[in-house]
Amino acid sequence: MFSRPDLDCAATLIHAIMPPTPQYAWPLLRRRYGVEIVVKHENHTPTGAFKVRGGIVYMDRLVRERPQVRGVVSATRGNHGQSLAFAGERFGVPVTIVVPQGNAAEKNEAMRGFGAELIEAGADFDEAKAIAAGLAAERGLEYAPPFHEDLVLGVATYGLELFQAHPDLDTVYVPIGGGSGICGLIRARDLLGLKTRIVGVVSERFDAYARSFECGAIVSTDAAFTFADGMAVRCPVPASFDVIRAGAERIVRVCDPSIAAAIRVLHEDTHNLAEGAGAASLAALAAESESMRGRKVGVILCGGNIDRAWAARILAGELPMAA
Repeated sequence: MFSRPDLDCAATLIHAIMPPTPQYAWPLLRRRYGVEIVVKHENHTPTGAFKVRGGIVYMDRLVRERPQVRGVVSATRGNHGQSLAFAGERFGVPVTIVVPQGNAAEKNEAMRGFGAELIEAGADFDEAKAIAAGLAAERGLEYAPPFHEDLVLGVATYGLELFQAHPDLDTVYVPIGGGSGICGLIRARDLLGLKTRIVGVVSERFDAYARSFECGAIVSTDAAFTFADGMAVRCPVPASFDVIRAGAERIVRVCDPSIAAAIRVLHEDTHNLAEGAGAASLAALAAESESMRGRKVGVILCGGNIDRAWAARILAGELPMAA
């Protein structure tokens, strides 16, 4: 994977477009769980999620190496698509995004707002991904996969910011979707020579990464529903799985009710609104808080892009209904 100079150059590129995001140790979270908890606020990026970093690095290299590119197409549940649309608008590259039918309406509007052509097709992310790959061949577009070294390099800059500000973190909890976030965090830790333990978090309804980690080989899951759509991935990406298997301590599962409870806690204790995947890391820590007492722990609030209707139901103590 990439080197420390690569990571520093990526940080310089990204910070010319957006400022570093904050990492705060919130006192009310410490009081609630008996653990010093540092929240990395990737909900404070221009797209409301960490993936914008990867989109910037990916698009920058693409236009430098292939200036004749006709456009980019990809599939997403929202944040990856927003990152490509944001970067495409900045670098002058047309972007087409395929989302599953019934995808979060506000994420869809955000992608359109950044200039993407949006296509709703497929029953879930994996089907949308196959459709996007077909469109790439049909239209002569660059297919941007959900996992790519440039995407990992870009998002690793949040790990660089976090670890430089808090090199004494004992453990960091990070949600897993396609895997770029946790892989970037692992690489940043290793390049800085730290011993921080990294714990991946998945939805119990989409636990393919956890099953694969436990058995040492890639395992897929069936389609299901979770409102934490950023983690709704049925099959691990082999390249990301290899990095996770080598660099993560373990992977834990969280259920929708515990994720909803974590969204309420984040809103109450920090006045930040998290999407489902964004709150999953705190949900995992909450379940393990007794074993973490006396330690300094990080949680990645990877995004805050949750539809208003879902947020209203969750903050009222309910769960969004299954699609």
